[in-house]
Parts: sequence; structure tokens; C-alpha cells
Amino acid sequence: MTDPAAPARGAAGDGAGRERFLADAAARGLSVQLVERRAAGSLEEAARILGIQPGDIVKSLVVKHRDGSFLFALVPGDRQISWPKLRALLGVNKLSLPAADVALAATGYERGTITPLGSTVAWPVYADRSITGRRISMGAGEHGYSAFVDADALTAALGAVVADISEPN
Repeated sequence: MTDPAAPARGAAGDGAGRERFLADAAARGLSVQLVERRAAGSLEEAARILGIQPGDIVKSLVVKHRDGSFLFALVPGDRQISWPKLRALLGVNKLSLPAADVALAATGYERGTITPLGSTVAWPVYADRSITGRRISMGAGEHGYSAFVDADALTAALGAVVADISEPN
């Protein structure tokens, strides 16, 4: 495991994202278990590698508001964002998933590694209520790593709004 207090380096894949993730988790008093893993070609393969069910992998999705701000939506891997539910919760009529380069600029993380922990901007977090009461796996800021965390502790540490924001794939 890397030292969370080590200075972040600039190039992708150099550990900087993972270090930001670990430092933020530590600063919030959040216990995470970081695991190194090989790349997976699908959600199901990733779940097999990690020894869990696909729904225990939580996607951290970056969502863009019409006004140019962003939010994180935490959704189980076997579900997808329900746009009508999320728009109703936020009281807006337009939300979108930004292009990969926009998500990177908004969070400091590449797709496949995105997490609210250690994001370069602390955007609001909305978590699907189906993740509560579970131990989940999520991105850890760098390709080749996943983190296990208690979902209730995560949502509390992030001050996340927990609501019904998903639907089956």
C-alpha cells in the first residue's frame, strides 16, 4: 500500500490518483481495503476477480448539470442511473454524462478509476439507496486497483444524499 501522505505526482498511472484516494479516505476517518487486481473485460469478470457479486461493485458516475457543475452518482454495477428519478430529486430538467476528458477535468480521475474520494473538486454525492447496509467495491483512483468499503460509512463520510436514483440495467 502506498503512503497516503506522499506527494501526488502528475502522470496518469503513477499512483497519484490512488494516493489522493487513500489520503482523502484517511482524512475522513474512513477505513478502506485497497486491492490490486488485473484488468477485467466486463462487470461480471471484475466481480469474479474480486470474489463478489456484480451488484457489490459500485460505479462512481460523474453527472453534469446544465449550469456546468457536476455531481457524483453512486450506483450498483447491476443497475443504471434512473434519469427521471435523479432529475426529480435535484429539481432539474437536464442532466448528462460528460465526455471522458470533461469527467477527468472535473475530478482528476480517468474513467474506470473515478471515485468521490480524492476528487480534485468535492462535488456533491448522491448514492442509490440499494447500496446501504453492504460492503462494496469501488474505484480507487487508479487502474488496476479497487477498494472495499462499508457503504454506510462511505455515504456518511461523504455527506451523501441516499435516495432511489437507479433502475435495473
